Amino acid sequence: MVEPGSPVAPVAGPAAATTSVILASGSRFRAEMLRAAGVPFAVLVPGVDEAAVRESLGAEGATAEDVAIALGELKAVAVSRRHPEALVIGSDQMLDCNGVWFEKPVDRDHARASLTALAGRDHRLVTSAVVVRGGERIWHVSQSVRMRMRPLSGDFIERYLDAVGDDVRSSVGAYQLEGLGAQLFTAVEGDYFTVLGLPLLPLLDFLRVHGVLAR
Repeated sequence: MVEPGSPVAPVAGPAAATTSVILASGSRFRAEMLRAAGVPFAVLVPGVDEAAVRESLGAEGATAEDVAIALGELKAVAVSRRHPEALVIGSDQMLDCNGVWFEKPVDRDHARASLTALAGRDHRLVTSAVVVRGGERIWHVSQSVRMRMRPLSGDFIERYLDAVGDDVRSSVGAYQLEGLGAQLFTAVEGDYFTVLGLPLLPLLDFLRVHGVLAR
C-alpha cells in the first residue's frame, strides 16, 4: 500500500523539479526525518525476508556494512520493479558488538536480553541508504556510529521497558536515542541522523543533485 508523505512547506529559492521519490521502508522514524527535512515522498513497504538475507550473507563472511547496503538495495529494488520511474530509497541498520549482530527485538524478553548484553559495552551501529531507479542501484552510502552503553541495573531495564512499551521493538538494540533511550548511553561518536535510521545529510545532497530539492 502506498501512503503519501505529509505535505511540506515550499522550499525557499528556485523550485525543485518534480521527481517522484518513494521510501521503501515501514519505519516511521525514517519517514519523519524525510518529512521534517522537506522531502516530498510516498511510502511503499516491501516484503523482504531480512532475517534470511542476514543469515545467508553472514555465513558468507559479509561485513555489517555489506549487509546493511545489500538489504537497503533489496528493499529498494523490490519497490522499483513496480515504479521504475521513481527514485526509490532503501535503508537498513546493523548493530555489531564485537562481531555479534543484533536484530530488532521481537518482544519484551528479547529486548531485555539485548539491553543486558549491550550494557557496559561499546558497539557499532551501521546505517545504509541506497537509491534505485529502474531496478538498478544508482547511489549508496553507509555510515557508522560508535556507541558506549553505560552499565544498566536490572531494575532500570525493567522501568525503561515499561516506559517505552511497544516502541522498543522498532529499533535494533531496543533503544531510540531521540527519547528515553538517551539515558542508556555515556558516549555517541558519529552522526545523530545515522543513529535514528538514515544517513540523512548525504542523502539530501543526492536529492539536490537529482532535482528533487532546490539547490
